[in-house]
Amino acid sequence: MRIRPLLILCIILWNCTVLAQGKQYIMHTVAFYNVENLFDTIKDPRNFDEEFTPNGPRGWGSKKYGKKLEMLSKAISEIGTDENVNMPTILGVAEVENKSVLEDLVKMPLLKNADYGIVHYDSPDKRGIDVGLLYQKRHFQPTSSVNVPLYIYDKSDAKSKNENGGKGKRIYTRDQLVVSGILEGEEVHFIVNHWPSRSGGEKKSSPNREGAAALNKKIIDSLYKINPDAKIITMGDLNDGPYNKSVKEVLNAKGKREEVKPLGLFNPMWQMSQDGLGTLAYRDAWDVFDQMIISEPLIRKDYSSLRYYKARIFNKPFLVQKTGAYRGYPLRNQSSGEPGYSDHFPVYLYLIKEKN
Repeated sequence: MRIRPLLILCIILWNCTVLAQGKQYIMHTVAFYNVENLFDTIKDPRNFDEEFTPNGPRGWGSKKYGKKLEMLSKAISEIGTDENVNMPTILGVAEVENKSVLEDLVKMPLLKNADYGIVHYDSPDKRGIDVGLLYQKRHFQPTSSVNVPLYIYDKSDAKSKNENGGKGKRIYTRDQLVVSGILEGEEVHFIVNHWPSRSGGEKKSSPNREGAAALNKKIIDSLYKINPDAKIITMGDLNDGPYNKSVKEVLNAKGKREEVKPLGLFNPMWQMSQDGLGTLAYRDAWDVFDQMIISEPLIRKDYSSLRYYKARIFNKPFLVQKTGAYRGYPLRNQSSGEPGYSDHFPVYLYLIKEKN
């Protein structure tokens, strides 16, 4: 890609201005990672987790579980470290079986010094997978948290249509986790999502994700109602791209800063999608299902307060499949039972604030 000389000049001048003024910034990395089936080895009678047990088809014993934790801890410890020596201050996660697996994860040698706290609630997902939030205790102090249930229904057959007063049979899926707290003396809100899958096809399942987007928008609007200057980051595996109706229309997340109005949302992942980048691949086509969307106050230009700096996909070579039919894809768990990192790449953004 060729960069116009004027753009280069603007970048140079901007950097020189910052250096000339001697400004220094505090930086925090906020990340999201779908960790792909982080299950322990114990059968939970409430969930369909037989696959991830020692006697299941994957032979999921302590050795494989330990290797999965080791691989994930390596990935997490390096997210965002190209520009920030500290690993993520905040990390939203999806596809975790319970709080216990997160407790095991944060105890891993590569993560232990980060001293991560955990926010987790069990959700009604039929497979028993949940979302959660990890936070560095020395930087972020949670003040409240809640898991907001998503009510969506299946009307695909006559029997289902007659259930729940005609709404249809409820589809049990992941709750949306809302965590508010103090970061650098400022209130920040994080929403962790894992929207319904595309099971049954994209078109048929689209209303489920649109329902998830509507719930997410309701949460964001409620935070804005309390404080029009609310700093909000909603993140997650949305199972839709920035261009899909759920994100573009229902959530009304804009891909260009200049289009974002007060009480609006900016989606930095939109441009990545336009550029052909991806967080996961299917049939050799890449898409950006893992997204981080931010409220308008975070894109204002006064850096005396926490502001958004840039967003990235974390796709270092060690996270990539090197051989076989899926060469170039994220290095996922293998059908043989051998653990991988994940079938998704993590995503992250930087928050910065001018030092006093």
